[in-house]
Amino acid sequence: MTEPVCIRAIPTSALLTYWMGECVAEEATVEEHLMECPHCSTRLASLVRLGQGIRRATRSGNFHGVLSASFIDTLRKDGLRVREYRLQPNTSVACTVTPEDDLVISYLSAPLREVQRLDLVFEDLVAGHAVRMMDVAFDPAAEQVVLAPNTTALRAFDTGPRRARLIAVQDGVERELGSYTFDHTRFAGPSFED
Repeated sequence: MTEPVCIRAIPTSALLTYWMGECVAEEATVEEHLMECPHCSTRLASLVRLGQGIRRATRSGNFHGVLSASFIDTLRKDGLRVREYRLQPNTSVACTVTPEDDLVISYLSAPLREVQRLDLVFEDLVAGHAVRMMDVAFDPAAEQVVLAPNTTALRAFDTGPRRARLIAVQDGVERELGSYTFDHTRFAGPSFED
């Protein structure tokens, strides 16, 4: 037996907006549809479970990726302690992570309006290796990428520079949009010396 499909299915983006409490104008219409439609209600429940899984991974520090600014706001409202850094292209920032931080977020500003595909390269200049995330999610209108590195890994980093680079890719041609240097200082904790 196949599950009935909704012919007026709510788009996934609208379900996410509803779940995150951002669609005040259409809230009543969405709620009415969800009450009548098992298909869309099941889709919303799946998105909620996925979000809860991301929250658990984020809380444990075992997450590394690109998120939306509105999702960060939702995590903050849920009680996560978020340390934030905002960088313009080709700038640097002194940074750290403390035991009180649940999540460290970097807002990387860049001209994204004409970008078709965006890659993010994270370079550990201390260890001498790099990781490339291909085709990362981004909102061209926001003109920023919200980077959420693995907090557990950040705590283990030695003091020294790390760099993120945003690369626009179009028709096989790469163009760097910005380089963002993080001058990381490992948190040493309180001093107990007299």
